[in-house]
Amino acid sequence: MPGRAPEHEDLDTAATEFAAVRPRLFGIAYRMLGTVADAEDIVQDTWERWQRTDRSVVREPAAFLATTATRLAINHATSARARRESYVGPWLPEPVDTSADPALGAERGEALEFAVLVLLEKLTPTERAAYVLREAFDYPYAQIAEVVQGSEASARQLVSRARKHLAEERDVHEVGHTEQRRMLDAFLEAAQSGDIAELEKLFAADIVSYSDGGGLARASRIPVFTRETVAKYVHAFHTRFWDGTVHVVEANGAPAAVLVRDGAVVAFIALDVTEAGIRRLQWVLNPEKLERLPVPA
Repeated sequence: MPGRAPEHEDLDTAATEFAAVRPRLFGIAYRMLGTVADAEDIVQDTWERWQRTDRSVVREPAAFLATTATRLAINHATSARARRESYVGPWLPEPVDTSADPALGAERGEALEFAVLVLLEKLTPTERAAYVLREAFDYPYAQIAEVVQGSEASARQLVSRARKHLAEERDVHEVGHTEQRRMLDAFLEAAQSGDIAELEKLFAADIVSYSDGGGLARASRIPVFTRETVAKYVHAFHTRFWDGTVHVVEANGAPAAVLVRDGAVVAFIALDVTEAGIRRLQWVLNPEKLERLPVPA
């Protein structure tokens, strides 16, 4: 039987090398861009470039592929920022189910939490890339410098600036997984009953509620501030909004809730909880960002 052509064998090797690092590529791109579709596009573009590359001169395929994916994500993030300026209402990331440990390629859980993804949007694309590579994947600064095409010193500065910005925005008194779940259960109970007094007890004084409908679902187009106002806001729609079944799920590495109606997920609710109470309420109502979430059994 005649042997297979060398180019077939080479493509098989290329596919094997790509498959080995694909979860990491998706993990980088998702953290950079905040949506599954964009991350998948980056992975596909990386694969197409890998096929066209002279792979005989690539000494470390995994590093080459990660560099390619990150640079593509930086370019995409730059154009996405311009598009999001015309987005209807607040923009929130697309949540991902992490209950079954999907292929997010994370050696560590950093830069995956929903609230952190929101804050990453405020960084420059290059700062975001440096932070993700360092905090989520523990890349050495020398490799980060190569990816962002700068010096090692500049890579350290990028990560430092990103950390500082996130530290200014994040509360140092965040709570653990168990307390997050307890507060989520308490919030769901109070929200569904419309208990304003109980909601106010759960909220931190500086609470903000963000709703992402993207112009495709009814949602507040501006953030809602203060404990009293947010409690009244949640109360105002409690009789109609919760018409369906509510399920607690694991999304982006933390407890969250989904509302299922007529066999489809119609809302996703994530909390940012500190020792002072719930600091952020994040409602994803845009159906395009919910279609990939599994419907709980």
